[in-house]
Order: sequence, then structure tokens, then C-alpha cells
Amino acid sequence: MQNDPGYLQRARRIVDDIIVPHACDVDRGVYPRTALRGLGDAGLLGLLGAEDVGGAGLDLRAAARVVELVGGACGSTGMVLCMHYCGAAVIERHGPRAVRQAIAAGRHITTLAFSEAGSRSHFWAPVGTARAVAGGQIRLDAEKSWSTSAGEADSYVWSSQPVTAQELSTLWLVPAASPGLTIPRPFDGLGLRGNSSAPIRADDVRLDPAAMLGLDGGGLDIMMTIVLPHFQVLSAACYIGIVDAAVAGAVAHASRARFSHTDQTLADLPTIRAFVARCVLKRDMARALLADTLAALEDGRPDAQLRVLEVKAAAAEVATEVTELAMRICGGAAYRKDVGVERQFRDAHAATVMSPTTDLLYEFIGKHACGLPML
Repeated sequence: MQNDPGYLQRARRIVDDIIVPHACDVDRGVYPRTALRGLGDAGLLGLLGAEDVGGAGLDLRAAARVVELVGGACGSTGMVLCMHYCGAAVIERHGPRAVRQAIAAGRHITTLAFSEAGSRSHFWAPVGTARAVAGGQIRLDAEKSWSTSAGEADSYVWSSQPVTAQELSTLWLVPAASPGLTIPRPFDGLGLRGNSSAPIRADDVRLDPAAMLGLDGGGLDIMMTIVLPHFQVLSAACYIGIVDAAVAGAVAHASRARFSHTDQTLADLPTIRAFVARCVLKRDMARALLADTLAALEDGRPDAQLRVLEVKAAAAEVATEVTELAMRICGGAAYRKDVGVERQFRDAHAATVMSPTTDLLYEFIGKHACGLPML
């Protein structure tokens, strides 16, 4: 659109020229490397980077707009970009200048490696260890259960137990090429099939102590102040993009599919129009909450933390409900790949189980409402 800011115009070109044409390939399990290269060349991987390292110097609102656009075209690519922005936000605050410059230049993909088999969706409490060893190095050992872009990213923002501090976690910048990192099995999921969300195993991975992001024991603070707002907002944006695409696909099908014997379209049926209306209403409600969450963060409102907790939970519920309705609107045609809504249906169902899960967010929201500590 002509009135869009330049970064969003560039994003639309990448979506139209690269992401949409490759979306079916990505859905078959191909990591969206071509799309990421295009986003990098357009300066969009460095959207959150400071201008003094070559980044765009933009904010979370801008990142959300890009992720929603990309997620609507391809959920896997949208989630890869979401996780890259989350990791990049941590690195921008606490990481080395050389990596910040590489991200800004579009030459470095990063991601989060928090979830573990031992602590499951309790992302704030890693079981994996970090120990000081001979030669002044740090040894990491862990079984990460899910990490978007596993085996594909250039680095991981990695959580572990502290080295010496009596806290829950410490964060590290771990190069993906580090000896001792392995991918035990490839990703083969129901949806988001191209995001390479696979487990990562660390066996005696050695790091320089300078790889620590922030303070020893300071991982939880970084998670709560940087990662959580970015992840909640950007994942919600991705799923709202998926919802928007499902609504558009369902409306397009209902408007063109005809009954020959009555010369009516599906959209002429009141039941179908009611389904469409529910989809549009739910989409717009989720989008309004996303906008209010961003406003709350930008204005430093007292309810900002509550909005952050709510926004992904709401988007996840809307995504599963609307994509199911889109399948019903399209009927048997919904099972065909060319209609598209079955991909959005599958991608949307990752929203409720991706940590922090929807059920865990309900627990946090309930505690917040009752004046109880979240953890």
C-alpha cells in the first residue's frame, strides 16, 4: 500500500515475490532460507537493531506489523522471524557488537533455545547446566526440546542454570557451529512444518565466559523484561496474520463456489454468512487487543504486563476457533491444498501449545487478577 512506511513496503514485496510462491514448499518441510535471505537483503532482519550498528532502529510495533504480514503468507516463516526478533532483542541489549552488526546486515539468523525436556513449558526454569571448567571456559550440557530454526540458525540465545548464582537461570549466546551441539531428530510436525522446531542436545559445549548475556543468574529478568513482551506480541501478530489469511481464503471460496441448480453462492446462505461474521469479529477483537498491548507497553501503562499475558492467549484461542470455522465454511474443498485454509488450520493449532502455553497463560492471568505473584 502506498501509504505504508518504507520497511512495510519492502516486506510486502518480499511476501509477494518470495514468501507466497514458496509457501507450499515450506509447508512440506523446507526451511524458508530463500525468504530469510530476501528479508535480510531488504534490511528487515535488522529491524530492531540500533542505527549505530547498521540496524533500522525501529520498535516492537514495527516488528509486529512485519511478522503479521509474513505470518499471513506463511506461518512457518512468520514464526521463524518472530523467534529471530526475540533473540535479536536480547542480543541488541546484551550481545557483542560484531553479532549485532551481522544481524543488522541480514547475515545472521538467531533464535531462542529455552524449552527443555526436563522443565517442559516452564521456560523460566532450565534443567541444563553451565559449569566453569579448566582453562577458564564454561561447559554447557542440556536437552533442549523445541527450538525454532534448530540446525538452521547461526546462533542460539540459550538458557541454563547459573554457574554460581543462586537464581533460576543464566542466558548465553551460543554459536550454532559449536562442537557438541547436535540435532537428535528432525522436525516433522502437524503444522508450522518449515520452521525446523527440533530438539537440540548440548554435550560438553565449551564457551568463553564472555558469551554470557547479562549477569550470571540474570536470565529470568531478561526473559521477563525483554523476551516475554517480544515473544507474546510477535507470536500473537503471527497468528493474527494466519487468521486473516484464513478469513480471506474462506470468504473468497464462499463468494465463488456456486450451487448450479439455484445459481447461488455459498455466501448467499445465511448460515455461511454467520460463520464469516464470527470469523471477522474474532479476528478484529484479537487485532484490537494486540494494538492495545502495544499501546500499553509504549505508554508504560500499569496494565501492560496483563496485556502482554493476555495477547498470545487471546490470539491462540481466536486462531484455533477461526481456522476451524474457515474449514466448515469451505466444506470438503477445505481439505484441498489449493484452497489454503487447511494449512492455516494446522499452523494455528501450534499457538495453544507453544510455551508459554495457553493454559499456563490462564494461570498467570488468574494470578495477576488475584494479586498473586506470577512465579
